[in-house]
Amino acid sequence: MMKMNYFVVGTNNMDAAIEFYDALFETSGLHKVVPTERMTYWLGEDFAFAVAIPFDENPATHGNGTMIGFSVGSTEDVTRFYNKAIQLGGSCEGEPGQRGPRFSAYVRDLDNNKICFSD
Repeated sequence: MMKMNYFVVGTNNMDAAIEFYDALFETSGLHKVVPTERMTYWLGEDFAFAVAIPFDENPATHGNGTMIGFSVGSTEDVTRFYNKAIQLGGSCEGEPGQRGPRFSAYVRDLDNNKICFSD
């Protein structure tokens, strides 16, 4: 069986990205690992999420049509993560609500990467 192993988004400001994701993930149970100055990981039980300064040294850009999805538990958790991301300077891409079979919300982080939180 295949499953997602990790996901990396680019950043142009590692300090700001770490501050954003540390605060966003503070109650998630993820463990932060900083192996190098250009990459920071938040590790879960069976996956990793990371921010990185691009290897090719060109500016990081968001992928048009690219989105990261986090299953966060309940509808209350979706709303909590959404509100926390907005409070941290993220921008709204879709307020919390029922979308098909899932309750979800969409935000962009400080580097304009799109994130979905769902139940």
